Amino acid sequence: MLTKKGKYGLKALVHLSSLPPGQLAFVNDIAVANNIPKKFLDAILGELRNAGFVQSRKGKEGGYRLARPASEIKIGHVVRVLDGPLAPIPCASRTQYQRCEDCDEATCQVRHMMLEVRQAIAEVLDNRSLAAMRDADNDDFPVELTSQI
Repeated sequence: MLTKKGKYGLKALVHLSSLPPGQLAFVNDIAVANNIPKKFLDAILGELRNAGFVQSRKGKEGGYRLARPASEIKIGHVVRVLDGPLAPIPCASRTQYQRCEDCDEATCQVRHMMLEVRQAIAEVLDNRSLAAMRDADNDDFPVELTSQI
């Protein structure tokens, strides 16, 4: 499940991607516009800066901006940086695999299902850019999912 940290990080990046290229945004402006606690957002933006997604400048004319074009930032990469592996269980993870002590991985039906789940999540998130997320009008949202909301 996406944590609040992951959700807030994505919301902040979408906010920054909506600005004219090169324009900086103050943390407080991002926080207020997206209903994110400022102190939490400060920490998240620090992680996003360390991962190379955003740049910051201090001072009166300071703030945050994207470090590269939104079309080059993949949502899957952001989620992994902020929330860790996409896999629902450690033995299904590609990036932080951990062997299960309580089952035979070759025959474990739970692991096999979770590998499929991880693959489906990665397929969506790794093929969607921040620009695509920002520009989505949700007109193509699957009808079968709409009824579940």
